[in-house]
Amino acid sequence: MKIAVLSTNPKLYSTRRLIEAGKQRGHEMLVLDHKRCYMNITSHRPEIHYKGVSIEDVDAIIPRIGASVSFYGAAVVRQFEMMGVYSVNESVAITRSRDKLRASQLMARKGIGLPVTGFANSPDDTEDLLSFVGGAPVVIKLLEGTQGVGVVLAETKKAAESVIEAFRGLKANFMVQEFIKEAGGADIRCLVIGDKVVASMKRQAKGGEFRSNLHRGGTATLIKITPEERSTAVRSAKVMGLNVAGVDLLRSNHGPVVMEVNSSPGLEGIEKATSKDVADMIIQFIEKNAKQGKTSTRGQG
Repeated sequence: MKIAVLSTNPKLYSTRRLIEAGKQRGHEMLVLDHKRCYMNITSHRPEIHYKGVSIEDVDAIIPRIGASVSFYGAAVVRQFEMMGVYSVNESVAITRSRDKLRASQLMARKGIGLPVTGFANSPDDTEDLLSFVGGAPVVIKLLEGTQGVGVVLAETKKAAESVIEAFRGLKANFMVQEFIKEAGGADIRCLVIGDKVVASMKRQAKGGEFRSNLHRGGTATLIKITPEERSTAVRSAKVMGLNVAGVDLLRSNHGPVVMEVNSSPGLEGIEKATSKDVADMIIQFIEKNAKQGKTSTRGQG
């Protein structure tokens, strides 16, 4: 098979590992910087060009699209779908999971455990907004943030009001969530492929920090998850429509709650913490599922 990894940097650990795994299994692998792809959008023969050459005969793509280029990256994935190329994660699923508010609403509709979450626009809603997430301390998140950026813990009502006022002044979209104190600065990253959790790790925030992201100095260790946590992770990925996803859970007093569903989960932390070859599992999933024109949306979403 000819498999393309959509990534802006071929030197990134996750990109390198996917290329290595694919080559080891006998596939032709290439890296395409989706920001440098450009499209000929026609009804009879849609095309993608890259560095002056038409990209053809690709059997499958693995999107590794950062949050900062979600719009254009999803458009490139959609174009591949229109060309009949199989995508591990489809464009609609990627954009759905990237919108934190939309993702929360979809998961809530399916009865998946979430922190109590509020969203508002008008400044005079602040007090009531804080009250229905249980009051301070609260976590305030920019909807477009990633890797812990744009996430603030407001420990008092006054601090929460100040942060909300600042975000509103920037005309930024944000949501307010209850702070799960009992999680103790730790979360669980479950790596879902298809309908299985293939690897899971505990991420612990460094001292004085509540965000457990590895990019922010958190540490990763192997963890055994419960059947309920496993089911929650798989259902969350399915609601988003993602075949490969990193689902971040917190252990709360009322069971596992989902913090985020990531459509381009990093492989370095979880492969090193669990000693599992996740990249190889992703390639195996493609081998079993990739078929010409096999997308549920065909670029419609």
